[in-house]
Amino acid sequence: MEQKKLAFRFGEAGKYIPVLIAIIFIVIAGTHQSNVNGYCLAFFAAVIFGAPFAKDFTAYGEAAVKGLGRSIFAIISVAVIIAAINGKLVSSSGLIQSLAYLVVNSGMSGGVFAAMSFLICCVLSMATGTSVGTNVVCFPILFPVGVLVGVEPTVMAGALVSGALFGDNLAPISDTTIASANTQGADMGGVVRTRMKYSVTAAVLTFIAVLIFGGSGQTAASAAELTFNAKSLVMVLVPVVVITLCLLRQHLIVALSAGVITGILLGVVTGLYTFGDIFAFPGGWKVGGIFIDAITGTVGTVFMLYGVFMLLGIMEASGVLEDIAKVLQAVVRGKRSAETMTALSVGLLGWVTGVTAVGMVAVGDVIKELGEKFGVDKYRRANLMDCGGLAMTALAPWTVHAVLPASLANGAAEVAITPLGVVTHNYYCIILLIIIAVTIITRIGAENKEK
Repeated sequence: MEQKKLAFRFGEAGKYIPVLIAIIFIVIAGTHQSNVNGYCLAFFAAVIFGAPFAKDFTAYGEAAVKGLGRSIFAIISVAVIIAAINGKLVSSSGLIQSLAYLVVNSGMSGGVFAAMSFLICCVLSMATGTSVGTNVVCFPILFPVGVLVGVEPTVMAGALVSGALFGDNLAPISDTTIASANTQGADMGGVVRTRMKYSVTAAVLTFIAVLIFGGSGQTAASAAELTFNAKSLVMVLVPVVVITLCLLRQHLIVALSAGVITGILLGVVTGLYTFGDIFAFPGGWKVGGIFIDAITGTVGTVFMLYGVFMLLGIMEASGVLEDIAKVLQAVVRGKRSAETMTALSVGLLGWVTGVTAVGMVAVGDVIKELGEKFGVDKYRRANLMDCGGLAMTALAPWTVHAVLPASLANGAAEVAITPLGVVTHNYYCIILLIIIAVTIITRIGAENKEK
């Protein structure tokens, strides 16, 4: 039985009103260099002010709530909070200053440190298949150290995000790799093998760009000005525990929770923290300490995710996502247009939903049908979906690939990084998108099946 679509006033055009409201506020937030709160405002404004235009208010509310029922929403939201606690435990221990002291003395500063950090994130994201997990593990330590040793802050943030997205794009355990392969009927080995020429090329060029633009090596503080506390080095075990559990395929929430427990035990045993530093109850309706301060610091990011997924639920119920698939079918007239729309449709849905894999699943069947009709190889379809779609999604400043890193960066160091600043320095996705555009325009790899 076909589910009845959520209807709006003003006919078919009415269902686009919430999306239009979101776009207007997103543009305002982007042009004013807003932090995450500007994007939080955009999505909640879309949900709230879109409500009067729905013909059935109950159905509208149910659609919004259904959007929050996605497991990925719960995972990302909770991961953001627990990761913040991990980061606060690490940064407050003095570890960042100690590591910066060692890095400055080693002579590795500026672009060199940023480039090496990019490689670290590439390795971790390939091993875990998650960009979110890589960001929440690496930002609290690598970002503030990078700032202290002279890396331009937005370049440092972009380097870490780029490395995190490399594995998201290429790792066989990534949700986007799995979705792109499965929807196109392609085997995983063939997809990863044929994708390497795009992903690895983009990674090499990103490494060079980060090395060049990372900074001149003028450190924000000299070794003499930095405080070195040998005890604080034990806190390196916090991300080590998280990474190890991720590599053992433990759930991200479990891995992050283990990191928090490890940090608390190590901090108290070594004397870096007292119990009161972590959990403080001063009375007078007040609660303080590292634990609660970290949680409250994530409010903007978590609430933005609420708005994104509520709007996604409304769009699904009203048929907006289905309309996008129909437009895709209507505009494709040949092989080149089929390839263009393969990458573009996933990217546009990624802009709307904030999640690349959702766009892949939504239009995967249509892309497969059109690709087979116009002779586009299954591996090429899968690669265009993932490389083009993921790159476009990550370059939208309201998605988790921009908002989360900006939030983590601002929480780890005394800097003002905006989501827009993150995407403009996400060299990996910028370069990857250019590579995909060139391959479509020049027909490289199109006439001969990718093998």
